[in-house]
Amino acid sequence: MAQGALVADPAQAEAAGLLDGVLAGLVASRPKGLLGRLFDSKSAPVPGLYLYGEVGRGKTMLMDLFFAAVPIAQKRRVHFHEFMDEMHAGMAAFRKGDKGSDADPVEAVVRPIVRSGLRLLCLDEFHVHDITNAMLLYRLFDKLFAAGVTLVATSNVAPDGLYKDGLNRQLFLPFIELLKQRCLVASLDADRDYRRLKFAGQHVYAFGTGPAVRAEMDRLWLRVTGGQPGAPGVVESIGRSIAVPLVAMGAARFGFSDLCEKPLGSRDFVRIAHVFDALVIDDVPQMDRTRSDAAKRFILLIDNLYDRGVKLGASFAVPLEQLGKDDKTAFEFQRTISRLDEMQSEDYLAKGLREASTTES
Repeated sequence: MAQGALVADPAQAEAAGLLDGVLAGLVASRPKGLLGRLFDSKSAPVPGLYLYGEVGRGKTMLMDLFFAAVPIAQKRRVHFHEFMDEMHAGMAAFRKGDKGSDADPVEAVVRPIVRSGLRLLCLDEFHVHDITNAMLLYRLFDKLFAAGVTLVATSNVAPDGLYKDGLNRQLFLPFIELLKQRCLVASLDADRDYRRLKFAGQHVYAFGTGPAVRAEMDRLWLRVTGGQPGAPGVVESIGRSIAVPLVAMGAARFGFSDLCEKPLGSRDFVRIAHVFDALVIDDVPQMDRTRSDAAKRFILLIDNLYDRGVKLGASFAVPLEQLGKDDKTAFEFQRTISRLDEMQSEDYLAKGLREASTTES
């Protein structure tokens, strides 16, 4: 691309070819006209793709390009965590009603999906650590596949590595076999970690205010996104929608006020840390007593980004050691400054994302 977003990579080209095959199957199986729509319910489902590989190899980028290219309206692209949270919330709401002892909550959450005519479900960052997800996945996807839904998923691990060493894992194994039956499994063996390369050798922090600092962050943002300016987006978290000023290529750009001067909590920051692998934050101010609440949120934000291994670029009004000027948060801020120091190091930037804990689902 002219903006430098893509470079030649044989492994990515091979994966793109597999995605083209899924796209061709979806196009070929589209019902033709009114009679086609009436009698299409028995057509064979199009095989999907489960694409796995190490962090930063371009899986999310390929999924984004594939999803945009699929010329059907009945498609959805969503983060795996978000999708599973929706399923659990829907089943919990169903159980609260008086549905009788024989009612099936899984059927209840699948039914509206089937009625919507969904044909393609794209799930990013597919991984299973939570036992509630592990025990649900077979029943959920058995029904979705039976309804003709095609799955395209990205993951950091092969199917056989999902829910590794998990409690009662033998009960999870039928889902792995179902996944292999319904999806082609392919490894993206790209040699380069593109996210790491985009941060390598960069000054990820800028200090001060004004046009020069803003221009420095603009340059960093375009490097992180491969030249893509980005567009507004939304992150769904526990029933709330968090506005994201700019989203591009798996990265997000926020102002400090977007994250720390709004009623967001730790679970919201966990969600953001799992949706994006890199964040750029503008205009982080000095935090004195007048900003105690914002300081607490900033501490939570950095904790969650650090724990996940998210890459961070940011502009600060003052040097790091002068950021925390509120005695109410002084102790906690010492840890935050230590983490901010580490997050700009080559060692931190060279590491991949860390897996989610079992408490985050």
